[in-house]
Amino acid sequence: MRRQGGATAVTTAAEDPAAEDPAAGDLTTEEPAAEDPATDGTALEEAAAEDPATDETVPDEAPPGTGHRRLRFVSWTLVAALLVAGGGLFVMGRQLRDTPATSNAALTDSEATTRVAGDVTNALGKVFSYSPSATAVTKESAKQLLAGKALQQYAALFGQVEKQAADQKLTLTTHVVRAGVTRLTDDSAHLLVFLDQVYERRGKTASTAAAQLSVTAQLRDGRWTIVEITSR
Repeated sequence: MRRQGGATAVTTAAEDPAAEDPAAGDLTTEEPAAEDPATDGTALEEAAAEDPATDETVPDEAPPGTGHRRLRFVSWTLVAALLVAGGGLFVMGRQLRDTPATSNAALTDSEATTRVAGDVTNALGKVFSYSPSATAVTKESAKQLLAGKALQQYAALFGQVEKQAADQKLTLTTHVVRAGVTRLTDDSAHLLVFLDQVYERRGKTASTAAAQLSVTAQLRDGRWTIVEITSR
């Protein structure tokens, strides 16, 4: 404000912000800082980690009936596997039953094995034992205890034995040392027999000889009868 010619002249000056605030000129408008992509990515990852729901994958809903069809398929597969396994076991069982080892009663039936061994042992002891005065008894025993080829061979040879026993006063005593049944069925048996034979002549020292026989026997009328004898 100043005086001019006795009047007061009022001059209105525009307010200078810089004049009123010396520091105003120094102020600069700061632009917002640019967003850091890395910072934003980390924040998103942290947010995802904090929210478990974002990590879970929602499975697609199975069509109706799929579970039942799957169970039926598994069930039929198991049934088929069991049938195949059962059939295999049945075949194996038949094969085992039909093998020579299982059809040989000498390996499974001790009672029958003992019986046939006893009958054969008793028969051999009688038909191969004689004395000068009792050859007729031996011949009769052979007719009862032998049959078939065994009886024919025995009858052909015993004529010579009977004459020799009478002339040389020869006594023969046979002891079965061991009779082993190698094969046994319901009506036939094969045995390997070891025996000792003692020869005695009047006025001379007795002598002993070992013998080994293969014997075939058949079950006839409830008794085992020798049908074939082979010297080994």
